[in-house]
Amino acid sequence: MSALPLEGITVVSLEQAVAAPFATRQLADLGARVIKVERPGPGDFARGYDESVHGQSSHFIWLNRSKESLTLDIKTPGGREVLGRLLADADVFVQNLAPGAARRLGLGADELAARHPSLVVCDISGYGNDGPWADRKAYDLLVQCETGVVSLTGSPAEPAKAGISVADIAAGMYAYSGILAALYERRATGRARAVEVSLFEALSEWMGSPMYYTAYSGTQPPRTGAQHATIAPYGPYETQDGLTVLLAIQNEREWASFCAVFLGAADLATDPRFFRNSARVARRDELHAIVAARFAELAAEDAVRLLDEANVANARLRTVDAFLEHPVLAGRDRWRDVATPGGTVRALLPPATPRGLTPRMDPVPAVGEHTDSVLHGLGYDETAISALRADGAV
Repeated sequence: MSALPLEGITVVSLEQAVAAPFATRQLADLGARVIKVERPGPGDFARGYDESVHGQSSHFIWLNRSKESLTLDIKTPGGREVLGRLLADADVFVQNLAPGAARRLGLGADELAARHPSLVVCDISGYGNDGPWADRKAYDLLVQCETGVVSLTGSPAEPAKAGISVADIAAGMYAYSGILAALYERRATGRARAVEVSLFEALSEWMGSPMYYTAYSGTQPPRTGAQHATIAPYGPYETQDGLTVLLAIQNEREWASFCAVFLGAADLATDPRFFRNSARVARRDELHAIVAARFAELAAEDAVRLLDEANVANARLRTVDAFLEHPVLAGRDRWRDVATPGGTVRALLPPATPRGLTPRMDPVPAVGEHTDSVLHGLGYDETAISALRADGAV
């Protein structure tokens, strides 16, 4: 069996919640050894978000497979000593502690670079390690609000947040790619460069299209529910049998084909009201009524058949239950079983895996499950480990 790309890389992570665990799980998927440092007792507070997965948190199960859990109180002398030994042999250190906590503990990027020049340090924060909001707490929904995402999402009558943790996920993705870039540079030059990612700046990048649209048109894209704010027709329609089908028109060729094949009204393609996308957006309500009336005449299966015949992209509006049984996931063999302390779960393979390699899909750890083995690996004997426990360090 071929080695995974990150085998031999050791990651130590003072992580909690979503952003940092998402980044490090992806490193583990590719073979890195990830030592997850948790609080003695409850561990990562994301373990307590819910009890939906065999009595365990859905967030935690998603984000923490293939890791080793070490409980450590880094505010104690013994805990700091253990962490120091870990970092001396580590390749990457990741942290998303509360604002300023890492610096107060002597774990800032500059301090660590002086002690461990080959260590890639990745800091994940809410609004950056400096600047006017460096000390401000940040959670996913708050960052969605501050970046304007919530103002764009929802119906005309009411804004809504995204249904998944987009700020955390964005930050985790940039942390992951930044760490990979830093490891590549270290291998080429010997220099270990620190990586800094903030939730705010990660999600700001994802705001690129509405940012430019607003800055240069003078008008913010409106909230349009599941309709596209700046393309029409593009969105959901209810069919005769009560189901919902979405379509997406991307260009004038598709618009003409849609009019001829689906609407049965080829002349509508050149109608002055709808002859180009900006005109269709300006008369969205009028156009929507025409398209909706046609969908109401068709069963979902017939609507999809005609859209496919017109070469117009389309989709069914699926529930999460329906997504779990999606034919693409089954047909491409994307599901694997992963062990957890509460029982086996189905998990999806990582989206990007080098061809010919099998990603790690190892168990999700219990709190502190690997504490003794990690400490033994650092040279602690049973007497020393007992002393650390007596002091509350582990």
